[in-house]
Amino acid sequence: MTVFDDLVGQQAAVAQLERAVSGAADLVSGGTGAGMTHAWLFTGPPGSGRAEAARAFAAALQCRDGGCGHCDSCHQVLAGTHPDVLYVRPSGLSFGVAATRDLVLRSSSKPSGGRFRIVLFEDADRATEAASNALLKAVEEPSPRTVWLLCTPAPDDLLVTIRSRCRLVTLTTPGTREIVDALVRLDGVDDATARAAAVAAAGRVDRARRLATDPEARRRREEVLSIPARLDGLGACVGFAARLYEIAEEESKAITTALDEKEKGELRAAFGEGSTGKGVAKAVRGSAGAMKELEERQKRRATRVKRDSYDRALLDLAAFYRDVLTLQLGADVERSTGERSGDLERIARTTSPESTLRRIDAIMECRRRIAANVHPQIAMEAMTSALLVG
Repeated sequence: MTVFDDLVGQQAAVAQLERAVSGAADLVSGGTGAGMTHAWLFTGPPGSGRAEAARAFAAALQCRDGGCGHCDSCHQVLAGTHPDVLYVRPSGLSFGVAATRDLVLRSSSKPSGGRFRIVLFEDADRATEAASNALLKAVEEPSPRTVWLLCTPAPDDLLVTIRSRCRLVTLTTPGTREIVDALVRLDGVDDATARAAAVAAAGRVDRARRLATDPEARRRREEVLSIPARLDGLGACVGFAARLYEIAEEESKAITTALDEKEKGELRAAFGEGSTGKGVAKAVRGSAGAMKELEERQKRRATRVKRDSYDRALLDLAAFYRDVLTLQLGADVERSTGERSGDLERIARTTSPESTLRRIDAIMECRRRIAANVHPQIAMEAMTSALLVG
């Protein structure tokens, strides 16, 4: 077993990273470190596992055995507690220049116990222009033994000057069978449930895992997919836009509640709550400031999670109409919404491919409007009206 075993369908990327780990070991022992460099850019479509690949790579770089997966160092990196790995995931919709400058300063220190000082920056595309310029200086002039791991959906999401200084690791969309095997092996899901979730997720491992293990997530998706067949008038359009908005809100609340409680519990434990002994009471009282800071971060993250939940619901709708289009064109492909075969066939039979494309465009336009800060429910009302008219 190695830290790379959980990366689903990424054999080419894993081979590239393993070569770099060998180069890093050579560098630590005084060699040239061929195959290793100070800055890496992990890219790939949503759900491909960019952050997971970066974290596995960080663990392998810190591990004396190249990522064994069972030593203390590997466990610390994968758990997010290694003292020489800085974990950055923007909690809001953007990452500012002040936070970036602080990150650059922290990254310049020497490793305290590990082999490298590693910065793992998820969603680096959320950095503002000023933040990106500050990041560029750090990537241009790295401190010895500092390694930057940046994650974005596509290389073009970063400044070209940053991209040119990074080695690219491209992840791909894993196949259905690969996701099914991972869900069965890692999550103990039965094969039938795993396959249904993998097909529904259309290559997104994180989405497949949630659908396979959370009945409420499956119920919400099923309700979203029932909407196209029930749009029979403008009143229905307004009503279903409101319901679509509510579904996304429910999804985001379920996700944030679970994350928030876990983080608060970990923080309380770190300050000794529930323990006994000298100084514990004082430490617990001193945790108030840290708890307040955590709650502020959680509020900012909640905004991003809501946006992601709106987008997931809209992409489920887009997948439905994509499957309608495949029926209209006679394409023999796997359909991610195939459980709605009756609705798919009826809509495919009674509408034209041109109208289906217009409906998909309306969904994409709704996504753009929400990204531009139009109120989601208003944007969804415009979209459902367009879905009705076609």
